[in-house]
Amino acid sequence: MVFETTSAGDDGIDEPDDSALATALHQLNTAAEYVDVDEGVIERLKRPTRVTQVTVPIERDDGTIETYTGYRAQHDDVRGPYKGGIRYHPDVSAEESVGLAMWMTWKCAVMDLPFGGAKGGIVVDPYDLSKRETERLTRRFTEEIRDVIGPTVDIPAPDMGTGPETMGWMMDAYSMLRGETIPGVVTGKPPVIGGSEGREGAPGRSVAIITREFLEYQGRDLDDTTVAVQGYGSVGANAARALDDWGANVVAASDMGGAVYDADGLDTHAIPSYDEEPNAVTSYDAPRTLDSDALFELDVDVLIPAAIGGVLTDDNADDVEADIIVEGANGPTTTGADEIFAERGIPVVPDILANAGGVTVSYFEWLQDINRRQWTLDRVHDELETHMLSAWDEVREVYEDKDLTWREAAYVVALQRIGEAKTMRGLWP
Repeated sequence: MVFETTSAGDDGIDEPDDSALATALHQLNTAAEYVDVDEGVIERLKRPTRVTQVTVPIERDDGTIETYTGYRAQHDDVRGPYKGGIRYHPDVSAEESVGLAMWMTWKCAVMDLPFGGAKGGIVVDPYDLSKRETERLTRRFTEEIRDVIGPTVDIPAPDMGTGPETMGWMMDAYSMLRGETIPGVVTGKPPVIGGSEGREGAPGRSVAIITREFLEYQGRDLDDTTVAVQGYGSVGANAARALDDWGANVVAASDMGGAVYDADGLDTHAIPSYDEEPNAVTSYDAPRTLDSDALFELDVDVLIPAAIGGVLTDDNADDVEADIIVEGANGPTTTGADEIFAERGIPVVPDILANAGGVTVSYFEWLQDINRRQWTLDRVHDELETHMLSAWDEVREVYEDKDLTWREAAYVVALQRIGEAKTMRGLWP
């Protein structure tokens, strides 16, 4: 079963104020005040092009049949094919997918990539499934959405609860349905079947690059900087390890099991990431162990929220003692928290810039698949560095010229590019 609408969602939807969709819409409305873009373009950007809902039945290992609900939200493709992750999580919904797809549209535009935004997933706890059940779920989901994805239409990637193996199953299922091997249908695959070197660590690496550049911009020495990382998964661990390698003092890290703190600095490479060993941060021998939420209250130079969305709220924003916040997760800061941080003079470097390394290296992977030619890890790192520095310079220039917050400056860069593209392409009669 497939349910589609061509105008799903609107700016009056009854969503919690801190939901991904409500936050994305608020950010769009705020940034629109500073951009010379036709009002009709802004109105069009408040709604996705399409939301596809599917029912995904699978046979469990015990022989029973269970059905799950899946979504694919496609927000805007004026600059190129839709692009965005697939997450397996109990909280996946149409509204969340739309909000996250909007952020992908802005993220691709900030990075000047020829993609639009999409997002989706399945309402499921992946840890309730065996590996064989997860593969069956992935292959059936791919079959259900096969008509709305493709290498020139919509290119999924990993997200929460999914990874390279999941993308390999998606690529294989889609290829079998089409009768030919089509590696470019997804990104984030294992390199042996067309994936890119450096893709899995790219979001964390870009967070580290932008953190380094921001500190330099503020005249701070990286060697004298203390960092706390909330969420020691793929993004958080890779950001922490890169910053540690470059000389920063990573003093705290957390996962759902708790947090560890060492004023003299943690050995980030010795702390298991979530992928290496789930919820094992507190197994590291540190002088202090804390509750996960206590990490937000540490007096550090940089706080990197790198787990899930909506963790910094108006309830805890006044307790944050960090000088700088660099968003590693998608949407970790609610609108209320953003306003409090602005009042307190705490700069927030937004997700659509900081963690954009994932979609950027996905773009590199897509190019490699099209050309059937694989890049070296050194080339991937060099190209990512170039793209991140270019995006950083453009956002910084808008920040300085227009006296905005960093999030508003990033949105202005994105909306200017999207608005130009929509103006040049026009509106189909």
